[in-house]
Amino acid sequence: MTEHEPTLDQDAGSAGVAAEIDEATELTGPLPVLAVVGRPNVGKSTLVNRIIGRREAVVEDVPGVTRDRVSYDADWNGRAFTVVDTGGWDPDARGMAERISAQAEMAVSLADAVLFVVDALVGITDADAEVVKVLRRSGKPVILAANKVDDLRTETEAYALWNLGLGEPFPVSGLHGRGSGDLLDAVLDVLPEPPPLAEPVEKGPRRIAIVGKPNVGKSSLLNKLAGEERVVVDNASGTTVDPVDELIDLGGKTWRFIDTAGIRKRVKTASGHEYYASLRTTTAIERAEVCVLVLDGGESISEQDMRIIQTIRDSGRAMVLAFNKWDLVDEERRHFLEREIERDLVQVQWAPRINVTARTGWHIDRLVPALERALKGWETRVGTGALNTFLGRLVAEHPHPVRGGKQPKILFITQATTAPPTFILFTSGKLDTAYERFIERRLREEFGFAGTPIVLQQRVRERRSRR
Repeated sequence: MTEHEPTLDQDAGSAGVAAEIDEATELTGPLPVLAVVGRPNVGKSTLVNRIIGRREAVVEDVPGVTRDRVSYDADWNGRAFTVVDTGGWDPDARGMAERISAQAEMAVSLADAVLFVVDALVGITDADAEVVKVLRRSGKPVILAANKVDDLRTETEAYALWNLGLGEPFPVSGLHGRGSGDLLDAVLDVLPEPPPLAEPVEKGPRRIAIVGKPNVGKSSLLNKLAGEERVVVDNASGTTVDPVDELIDLGGKTWRFIDTAGIRKRVKTASGHEYYASLRTTTAIERAEVCVLVLDGGESISEQDMRIIQTIRDSGRAMVLAFNKWDLVDEERRHFLEREIERDLVQVQWAPRINVTARTGWHIDRLVPALERALKGWETRVGTGALNTFLGRLVAEHPHPVRGGKQPKILFITQATTAPPTFILFTSGKLDTAYERFIERRLREEFGFAGTPIVLQQRVRERRSRR
């Protein structure tokens, strides 16, 4: 018997979970979720392959091949959605079959709509009738698929399924595709509208904010990029007050660079123009897509630098680290600087780093590739199926530690948004902060995300008492 790779675990005690997530579109991510459920061997995986247009779900003519919840990306008539294939659902099952049923029931609780598959040739069974009761309690829209209707003669068998009380049954053949178009039209009618497909939209020049402490060479960098004295440069700190926008052609593209005032140590105690300059710099960070943090290579990384890094991370912007004045850094200083970077910048090891000299233009050409890497990471989207396959392996190899006799389990993961990449973890309990960091690190190892912060949000499922 063929088995899938281990995916996210779910204890048998989760059977009987009704719909617990009402914030459908927000919590299930950018794409609506369709759960495909039914008793064993009614052809769910065959129908899933027909819906997604490729043979990915494992199909064999014996019950119990599919055991876990497995997610796939699909689209129909220009609308994208996620399909969750489930194992056979038998409310009276015991042992492994009971755990498989619990996975199917959890899939319903996390979905926006349900496709209930029934074998039209067998008709309504007691197990089908019990599943219908659970589906009604869930409150989710249900589409009834009468599967294995391969010709007009057997289509009349589907009409008996009206007795389930779920509305019109859609005769369909998962094997041959008969009736699948009408079925998918009905599915789209009950799924919430997703955001537009992730086609890159022309938004004008990419916006880059140049930030850092006073007098680290931000304005010199902008002037060198622009090829002219666009902003005033002086050795006195605080020369730049207002953010300065400049359209610059680099690498065959037009970029909008924003030179900002240096962020001082104590903004709250600043007065006059310095206070308002700091406010405008914070606004410039919010306007930008990528922040180039300019650091003085000849100085130690300061608390002020770390505060600016935290501001960029909190704003969710991509980041590039530019160590300026590199011509003034001697060999001994470079040795100690590498150690400082490893120690102080461990939380932003994902940020591309370049060493430059703004005054002479040395290695300025390395900025554009670093910006493009950061933007690519910032806008990376990973499919729900790939995410859950990855996380299933991770949890199987490194489960969450037991705390106080309890072990939180991850039920499902989806990417809600990009810019920055934001992931929602549906869990049975609160995850440790250290385990969250471990998940983030492994996400980066698996999918990249260079140059961007990653946001992990938890949605803890509350246990409901049985009645």
